[in-house]
Amino acid sequence: MKFAAQNILLGTAALVASAIPALAADVYEPPIIEAPVFEAPEHVPGEVSGWYLRGDIGYAWNDFRGADYYTFPGGVVAGSNSLAGDLKGSFTYGAGVGYQINSYLRSDVTIDWFETDFEGSTRGSCGVATDCISTDVATASALALMVNAYVDLGTYGRFTPYVGAGFGGAHVDWGNLTNTACDAANPSSCDPSVSHWGNAEWRFAYAVMAGVSVDVSCRVAADLGYRFRRIEGGSPFGYAAGTGPVYDKGIDSHEIRAGVRYKFGNCAEPTQVVFQPEPLPVYK
Repeated sequence: MKFAAQNILLGTAALVASAIPALAADVYEPPIIEAPVFEAPEHVPGEVSGWYLRGDIGYAWNDFRGADYYTFPGGVVAGSNSLAGDLKGSFTYGAGVGYQINSYLRSDVTIDWFETDFEGSTRGSCGVATDCISTDVATASALALMVNAYVDLGTYGRFTPYVGAGFGGAHVDWGNLTNTACDAANPSSCDPSVSHWGNAEWRFAYAVMAGVSVDVSCRVAADLGYRFRRIEGGSPFGYAAGTGPVYDKGIDSHEIRAGVRYKFGNCAEPTQVVFQPEPLPVYK
């Protein structure tokens, strides 16, 4: 009887000992959770709506589109003649005030100015010969007042490409034109120089633009762009010595411009994402 009890106890102990590894294998071991690496959000200037001021400087390649004039020998109209010429490149200077309507649309009113030199020529009869070539020189300047609208094509980081268009008026001021006609076969034989008085007048103007603005801060944006502008035709020079007046076909300008916009209003603060790790599981 005693031996039987001992055998039962030994068997039970062996059974329990063999079950311990299996039970240990069934105990749940929590996974190791690595804390995520937190990266501070990039600071991007917040959107500012409302008014802004702008200033621009640029360089324009100007194109004189040609002109026509009449001659009156003996007081009789002899017909129409053509004046061809070139306007030199010029620096442009501008300023304006605008309003940011929303994230995609803004508008401004700008005023800008340029001054350039004109050199042209005509061919026809003159006092010293029947075949003469003239040299025509003058100065020209324009003060343009434009109303513009722009579409911002989305913001990518700090860069915002845009397109725009504008219209308005340009006060074109031509200086006196000095005309010197010489024999085409003998350029040293010339008529006395003749001066045609220059006109100053308002003309219709329009423009199209494209470029990109770069946020320097929440209030300041740099601007680099291209503008094509056409100033419509008018009368640049008056009548003198049986010739005139002159009517030109307008001025085209291709401009590269750089500028700065200063924005008013409150700066929107960038959203700061604060990482809060999930609580670790508690095992009891």
